Amino acid sequence: MHRFLLVARQAAARLCGRGPGGCRGGRTDMALRCAASLAAGRHPRGPRREGTVRWSSAAKASAVKINEKASREKILTLESMNPQVKAVEYAVRGPIVLKAGEIEKELRKGIKKPFTEVIKANIGDAHAMGQRPITFLRQVVALCTYPNLLDSPSFPEDAKKRARRILQGCGGNSLGSYTASQGINCIREDVASYIERRDGGVPADPDNIYLTTGASDGISAILKILISGGGKSRTGVMIPIPQYPLYSAAISELDAIQVNYYLDEENCWALNVNELRRALNEAKAYCNPKVLCIINPGNPTGQVQNRKCIEDVIHFAWEEKLFLLADEVYQDNVYSEGCQFHSFKKILYEMGPEYYNNVELASFHSTSKGYMGECGYRGGYMEVINLHPEIKGQLVKLLSVRLCPPVSGQAAMDIVVNPPVPGEESYAQFIKEKESVLNNLAKKAKLTEDMFNEIPGVQCNPLQGAMYAFPRIFIPSKAIEEAKAHKMAPDMFYCMKLLEETGICVVPGSGFGQKEGTYHFRMTILPPVEKLKILLEKVKDFHIKFLEKYA
Repeated sequence: MHRFLLVARQAAARLCGRGPGGCRGGRTDMALRCAASLAAGRHPRGPRREGTVRWSSAAKASAVKINEKASREKILTLESMNPQVKAVEYAVRGPIVLKAGEIEKELRKGIKKPFTEVIKANIGDAHAMGQRPITFLRQVVALCTYPNLLDSPSFPEDAKKRARRILQGCGGNSLGSYTASQGINCIREDVASYIERRDGGVPADPDNIYLTTGASDGISAILKILISGGGKSRTGVMIPIPQYPLYSAAISELDAIQVNYYLDEENCWALNVNELRRALNEAKAYCNPKVLCIINPGNPTGQVQNRKCIEDVIHFAWEEKLFLLADEVYQDNVYSEGCQFHSFKKILYEMGPEYYNNVELASFHSTSKGYMGECGYRGGYMEVINLHPEIKGQLVKLLSVRLCPPVSGQAAMDIVVNPPVPGEESYAQFIKEKESVLNNLAKKAKLTEDMFNEIPGVQCNPLQGAMYAFPRIFIPSKAIEEAKAHKMAPDMFYCMKLLEETGICVVPGSGFGQKEGTYHFRMTILPPVEKLKILLEKVKDFHIKFLEKYA
């Protein structure tokens, strides 16, 4: 560094023509400023006067060389970064969504397109698609956020009662304080009470409840604590294909081994235990499978598992000594007649003490889905049962590193599990809003299924639950060849063309996983009914033209 300062000072002195003493009596800082100014093409004493030559090209080159020496290679590059992070992929916000953002910017600039807006049907963001918030939930969170409103006659007493209880559980009676790492105690008590009501009296212990930053935070935390070993003893995590990309992303980040089991598309995306056994036995040759992930209702596939299927899965996990993860964030989103949500916790309990006292199970729920759609609050919880006491302490330690989940999200989660009950003044409005949302989703699920199945070369299974369609699409061989020429997966090529020609943004099935030789895309059913009809008609027109072009 001293050598650099000396060289810079001498160079600046020479360039300024001020002699060996440098600029203004040899002051180093001024010398360096002189060199920097020259490197930028400016004279240190002000703008160059017309016709006056202040420095030569050689002098300028010397200054630039000094400036280059001052910089160095970046510490963090694609070559030096964590390779596990580089391996992470998250299709729901992948390249096609970035392209959609670029097109939106072009539309705002007035660039003409064959459409006037981009319809982002790629993600389950209910409020972004126009769904109205549940009034009672927002009232309670508003009261917690600004307690002065507790004196306002504009808010109902049942909302005020819940807000006061939540605030009493916060340090300084403020939502702005940290909470316990596991979450506010009274909210964990409410979650436990909710689980008991939902499961018909199956006991739930608040000490087994962990409030989280959405369900994703809980899933990632449990996976972190589960994954260990190296080589053939590295932890294998069994996930459904198609899957929600959070799982593959977390597995890549943690350098675990992904073990795929395939859902049966020909049987409405059913889960078959024989397929679980096949995947497990094959994986034992290269890893130690010890985690089994289930998504029920399914994302992106929308299937709802029946009781017999859940019993079979639990027995399989018990038999093979697997830790069960039950992603149940869509438990309120069941639409098809004859389908019913059964929690893994309830079925496990009803299978008897041999199962209930031994199978390790983590179940997840969230404010983001259901009828609430409160994605932005990042509220969620997980219930973990049969955890080793020492591991319980380790889990709390791990969660304490992130201090606590967002407290407003905890408050929102409390209203999901502790809503108005009959006899309270907000009950009628709450039930009306809740049923309106769920009935509307059921209507849109059937509409989507029916309209997709009218399109030649498109096949869509019944949307039994959740909030997505995952139709199978026929892609002609010529289109597959053109996709290869563009170094794209065929369904990515298809979805990119759909976006560019219609403004509709969906996610290619390759981002979720699919059987070799099959192609799909995932599309949310959240847009308002009339907009959804227009969207589906546009998909139909596009697909027919696509087939004609590449037939």
